[in-house]
Amino acid sequence: MSEQNAPSPDGAHNRIGLGIALMVLSLCLFVSMDALIKHLTLGGYTTFQILFFRNAFAFIPISLLVLQQGGISSLATKRPLGHLMRALIGLTAMGGFFYCLKELAISDLVAISFAAPLFMTALSVPLLKEKVGLRRWAAVIVGFVGVLIMVDPSANIGFASLIALGATVFYALAMIAVRNLSKSETSASIVFYFTVIGTVVSGILMATRWETPDMNGFLLLIAVGLVGGTAQIVMTSAIRSAPIAILAPFEYTALLWAAGFDIIIWNVFPTPNTLWGAVIVAATGL
Repeated sequence: MSEQNAPSPDGAHNRIGLGIALMVLSLCLFVSMDALIKHLTLGGYTTFQILFFRNAFAFIPISLLVLQQGGISSLATKRPLGHLMRALIGLTAMGGFFYCLKELAISDLVAISFAAPLFMTALSVPLLKEKVGLRRWAAVIVGFVGVLIMVDPSANIGFASLIALGATVFYALAMIAVRNLSKSETSASIVFYFTVIGTVVSGILMATRWETPDMNGFLLLIAVGLVGGTAQIVMTSAIRSAPIAILAPFEYTALLWAAGFDIIIWNVFPTPNTLWGAVIVAATGL
């Protein structure tokens, strides 16, 4: 490669800076979606209903991702059952997180979800036959101590906290499924089929318990889908712009956004247990 065609250090630095900015923006969007969902759940809308709108209206921004990655040809797949399994696992995780938002502060839910990389590490051994060294196992064990601090077994563990922890396990399983699918499938196809299956399944479940929204509720439900789908695209763009190892520490800025929404909108401050537990989990995750 000639010097004229070689990428400049400034250009590479700018790409990394862009990736970091996009990662932080995507997390802000995801937490904004959580705030909308919490408002809707407190207003009486069901988890199934929110799941449906989250997936159905995410199609609008996700279609841009499909076009960007080659259009219809990027959706070709030889693993429909793999997509189905990933979608059902991911939908279970998403539904669990949405359900918890009625009872938990957003910062509590985000902090508990930080345990996902720890579960991924532990589950990758039996499911992906990966080898995990002693230091990583030590980090997982210490990380689980952080989780225990957050859920506080010495107190009466709330049902919502247990659901959040279960949803985090399912999220870790979904990410393992994505890792497995990505060996042969495009990222556009993985996101697209998840959204299709999620829309169909949540639509069927929604029919069992429907709350007719007013105009304000209807617009907020649509916003959940648009914001969530946009957040997925922004995060995908971030990962394309910078190495995951550089972006990973910035995932924990989600707790700052979550705490901000909790304090400003609901006047709820993170508990010391949540903060200390989140610091331990984040440190071991890194």
